[in-house]
Formats: sequence, C-alpha cells, structure tokens
Amino acid sequence: MSTNIRDLKMPIQRVTNRIFTNKTLLKGLERVSEHGISFSATTALVMSTVVRPYAIHKTPDVEKENKQYAMSNSIASGLIKFGIVESVALPIECMVKKIDENPGKYLKDSTIKNLQNSGEELAKSRSYKLITQAMKLGTGVVTAIPKTVLTLALIPVIMDKMFTKKEKTVKKEGKLLPQTVQGKKVGFTGLTNGIAKFIDNPRIQKWAIKYQEKDKDIAKHVTAGTDILLTSSFAYLTNKSDKIKENRKKALIYNNFISTGITLGLGYGIDNLIKKKTDKFIDKFKQMNLSDPKVLKYVEGINIIRPALIFAGIYYGILPMFSTFMAEKIDKYIQNKSAK
Repeated sequence: MSTNIRDLKMPIQRVTNRIFTNKTLLKGLERVSEHGISFSATTALVMSTVVRPYAIHKTPDVEKENKQYAMSNSIASGLIKFGIVESVALPIECMVKKIDENPGKYLKDSTIKNLQNSGEELAKSRSYKLITQAMKLGTGVVTAIPKTVLTLALIPVIMDKMFTKKEKTVKKEGKLLPQTVQGKKVGFTGLTNGIAKFIDNPRIQKWAIKYQEKDKDIAKHVTAGTDILLTSSFAYLTNKSDKIKENRKKALIYNNFISTGITLGLGYGIDNLIKKKTDKFIDKFKQMNLSDPKVLKYVEGINIIRPALIFAGIYYGILPMFSTFMAEKIDKYIQNKSAK
C-alpha cells in the first residue's frame, strides 16, 4: 500500500516541480512584483465591469433603479481606478525599477549600507523591498479621493448612457468629463531622484528595518487602508452630491459600507487561515528556484497576487448580491422607522 502511495506521489511531484520552475509563470510573477498596483487595478477593472454588475443584476427583490445605481457605481469605480492609478503608478514603478538596477547612482552609500544585507544585492533586501513596495502600492491611497470624485461624476453618465431611455433626437451637450490629459514629457530623472531621497530618509529606513519581517502583509494592509478611505470618502461625497437622486443615496452608501466591511473581515480571516499553507508553498517554491537570482521578486509577486485575488473574489464575486439586497432592506427599514 505504501509503495502505491509513493508511486502516486512521484508523478505529482514532477508536475509540481515543472509548474514551480515554469519560465512563463516566473516571468509573470516578476512582472507582478514590478507592477503590483497595475495587477491589482487590472484585476479590479475586469471584476468591477463584468462580474460585479452581473451579480447585482441577478439580485432578487431589489428595486430596478437601486440595481442600476449599484451597477453604475461598480463600472465607474473600476474604470476610474484603472485610469487614475495607472497614470500615477506606472511612472513610479518604472522609477523604482531604475533604482533597483542602479542603486549607487541614486541612493547615498549610507542608505545602501544600512538596508543591504551582507553579500546580497540591495534589490534583494527585505527592508528595501518593503519601502519600494509600500511606495508602489501607496499610489492607491494617494489617488483615493480623486478617484471617488471622478467616480461620482461618472455614475450619472453611465446611468444616462446605459439605463435611461432617450428620444431619437438627442441634443448635443458639452463634455461631461474632461478628456484624459495627453501626457507632457515628465522629468523621470528628477522624479527618480525624488523617490531616492524618500528612501534615503533615515526614519523611513528605520521603519523598514523594524518591520521587514512583515513584508508579506504589506499588500494586504495597503489594500485594506485604501478600501476604507475610498468607502468613507464615497459615503461623504455621495451624501453631498446633487447628481445622485436623493432617494437612492442611502442604499448606494449602505451597499458600499456592507461590501467593504464584510470584504475586509472575510479577506483577513481567509488570508490568516491559509497563511500557514501559503508559507509552506512559498518555502517549497523558494527551494525549487534557489539558484535563480530573481527568486525574491517571484515571492513578492505571490504575496501581491494572494490578497488581490482573495479581496477581489469576495468583493466583486461573492458579496454583490448580499450587499445590494441588504442595502435596500436597511434603507427601507430606516425610512419606515422615520415615517412613524
């Protein structure tokens, strides 16, 4: 019996080894490591414009217009997030890569000595990678308020284009949203030097060295912080907006709070449950690619993909029906209570 089990494990082991060392997979993980925020934004774009609207559309016992506003919000937020984050994130990711490849040109010797592990390249240092990853992922936080403003501006446009029946002759009006600004040439060298100065800051280095063992969780925490800021600003600005129908505001706000709250709770819970298995997987993966100089980049890619897929799967795939349904029921309950 034990011989049969060993015979079965051997081909499984060979397949696993081939997967772990697959060049396409490794190249993909490297790209995710270098463009983590872009990966998250692209995942969110697909899920928010296709999966979540479909789930909301299929939610039973919800007023049609509440569904339409929830779908418009999902589509608008996905489009705006992708556009605004990419316009900020890509330059930062490119500049960080330049520093990775030639740290001596941009960073002080004291910074390299402080962050660099003995005998290793700076790019492999966990404290250095913590700083650069936090900077790249932090663009989501920096752009949260502008994203909310533009999302709210786009919701009425999507409602009008997708859900409002129009007469055949439509009066042409001015542009509702500014067109994307065509990029002027950016002084990348100057911006790269600015990022280098941030890394040269002794306080930043002290923080990175202190928390370098927590580098696996940086993507998860930054995602959660971004979601909280987005939801809070969306609720505040939706309440102030004169473009959203007054009787639809509360349901839209409740929908966002329910979705974010449950997503964060479940996301952290699931991530903690699978953490031990993920750590074992990563250890095995590192052993299989130990001789590859880019192995830490691959691991960084895995640590970005894991929370991105967990949070996106919950928020865009599992929750839309529940949050849309509950948001309307809570809104109606409060309205009935207020009317008495």
